[in-house]
Amino acid sequence: MAKTFDPDFGSALEAAEAIRSKAISSVELTEHTLRRIDEYQLKLNAYVYQMREHALRAAKRADEAIARGEAAGPLHGVPVNVKESFGAEGQPCTWGVPGLKDVRAPRNSTAVQRLLDAGAILLGATNVPMYLMDGQAFNDIYGRTNNPWNLERTPGGSSGGAAASLAAGMAFLSIGSDIGGSIRAPASFCGIYGHKPTLDLVPLTGHAPGGMAAPPGFSTLLAAAGPMARSAEDLECGLRVLGGPEGPKTKAMRWSLPDPRRRRLSDYRIGYVLEDPAVPVCGETKAVLEEAVRACERAGVTVREGWPAGFSFERLLETYQFHLGAFDYSMTPPDIQPMAREQLKSRPGAFVRGALSSFAEWQRENMKRLAYRAQWERYFQEVDVFLLPTTFTAAFPHDPTPPDARMLALADGSLRRFWDLVTYICPATLTGCPATTAPVGLTKSGLPVGIQIMGAYLEDATPIEFARLLAGEIGGFRAPAGF
Repeated sequence: MAKTFDPDFGSALEAAEAIRSKAISSVELTEHTLRRIDEYQLKLNAYVYQMREHALRAAKRADEAIARGEAAGPLHGVPVNVKESFGAEGQPCTWGVPGLKDVRAPRNSTAVQRLLDAGAILLGATNVPMYLMDGQAFNDIYGRTNNPWNLERTPGGSSGGAAASLAAGMAFLSIGSDIGGSIRAPASFCGIYGHKPTLDLVPLTGHAPGGMAAPPGFSTLLAAAGPMARSAEDLECGLRVLGGPEGPKTKAMRWSLPDPRRRRLSDYRIGYVLEDPAVPVCGETKAVLEEAVRACERAGVTVREGWPAGFSFERLLETYQFHLGAFDYSMTPPDIQPMAREQLKSRPGAFVRGALSSFAEWQRENMKRLAYRAQWERYFQEVDVFLLPTTFTAAFPHDPTPPDARMLALADGSLRRFWDLVTYICPATLTGCPATTAPVGLTKSGLPVGIQIMGAYLEDATPIEFARLLAGEIGGFRAPAGF
């Protein structure tokens, strides 16, 4: 018997199939999703702008195309949203910066355009912190976004509005960006799926304050854009839509997604670390992660605990902080640099060294970055995926304290520096390897926990497939109560 489509929490692929089979029209599904936005936006403040009339006109055209047998792509007629940091022509792209409140993106970012080319219906954009530099989602333009699992807690950042909207059934797919866990942490906090792709697999053109395009070929060497969804299958679909070269590279380059290494959970070889002394993991969170690993063992998965041989987590963290500081300061406008230099006093020493480094010093550190990638490439000959925490805690209470001074109070009563939140995302970010966050359960306090599944460079389908198979073993997305 065919599964009945759920217009509240069905997957994007299920929505696309329901539209193609005429079980529901794109207009009907878009109107239904807009009603859910009307019902829950006041609670969550996930959307910062909506394109209601534009979306309904696009949905009507999508239905007309279906009637002619001319579906545009895998997301034809499916309502989606994007993180506000991705430019959408004629719409705000403020990055939460008050001075950009009245700026409009001159054109669609590449990611937005690819969604539209795949037939998606763009409903609007979701909230971010200022300059995307917080593990929360609030700013002076749009206010604060709440977590649907607990309104007193953050949905995470910087893709927090996207994660909250998906968890609450206010869209079927979204796009986030990630340089410090900004896809993965919100996915974990809100109980959804998020994928940080291999570095530069998804172009970041138009992902800039004001929606402006960066110089052709520019790479941050750290940041990635990728899909967020309620199922692993949707992540793969989203990645196929978003991925691939653009511009002059298309003269000679094509991209195809390599098949996952395994198709059965029991065939996988996994390595894992659920806690490192550098940053202890909250007991409630660790217990959920441990049960996920035990479930893998019960399913016949080959598991091995520990970092790769010869790997130093603490040294990798220093290299990541160096590169993050170098990128962050290099992109700071000259008139703001004196203030930025003053703020460096509160940042880690490696971050400061990166910010103020010479090119020669940066190049030496870049060689280290590439050496870490090679080390993990060798390790992935021994295992298929590597499991680790996404964050050391579940969603924390809203906290307006500036990040550099913020301390997080954990469920066990301990305090932790806020910036430690990015620690466990660093191996995948620094090496450019793909990493999928998948929901694996709830803490005793009833908050979602997501496990991070790191894969080999350019083998994005493998961690996504592992997430799909794991959901079949322990369950995947679940809707928060009241939504």
